[in-house]
Amino acid sequence: MNIFPAWTNTIRPHLVLGALGAIVYVTVVITYGWTPKTLYRGYQPEQPIPFSHKLHAGDLAIDCRYCHSTVEVSAEAAIPPSSTCMNCHARIFPESPKLELLREVTLSGEAIPWVRVHDLPDFVYFDHSAHVRRGVGCVSCHGRIDTMEVVYQHEPLGMSWCITCHRDPTPHLRPLDKITDMAWTAPSAEFGAEFARANGIKPNQNCSTCHR
Repeated sequence: MNIFPAWTNTIRPHLVLGALGAIVYVTVVITYGWTPKTLYRGYQPEQPIPFSHKLHAGDLAIDCRYCHSTVEVSAEAAIPPSSTCMNCHARIFPESPKLELLREVTLSGEAIPWVRVHDLPDFVYFDHSAHVRRGVGCVSCHGRIDTMEVVYQHEPLGMSWCITCHRDPTPHLRPLDKITDMAWTAPSAEFGAEFARANGIKPNQNCSTCHR
């Protein structure tokens, strides 16, 4: 006596295909999720223009805020338009082959197609201004940018890494006029704790702080 009707036999091939599809899907998701582009330190994509932070931020000591002009007032650290670059390069190496794309996009009015290095998931909210205006320097998240010929992701930027800092931000605190000073070091072991007390710095650890 058959328990199931005969038409149920047609389901079996679909179940097999569904199971294989699920395995492939999970494999792709896990593989992508554990690539340097999404999680690991060291992600270092090739950029369309060979911009050296070591030269600009290090050797020439150009302040981070000259290019990332909104970092103190906005959640985003603005990527500079080509006109910012041309403020210097209209006169400095104006014919360099390395800057051909820069000249092209300046004339066309298009944006430079930079490849993003530090890319948080869409479900994470991060405000640059809330950090740099409270004493967290650029180096805490981005590392010694002033020594990088090509920028790479220096920190993991994962949830546990962020929470660790919110629980105890004192190792990362510095005077506001030293926010972009990559080489600055605390004058004493107590500086961070004293700065936090003086400025009422008690980072929120509620989930809604980052997940909105």
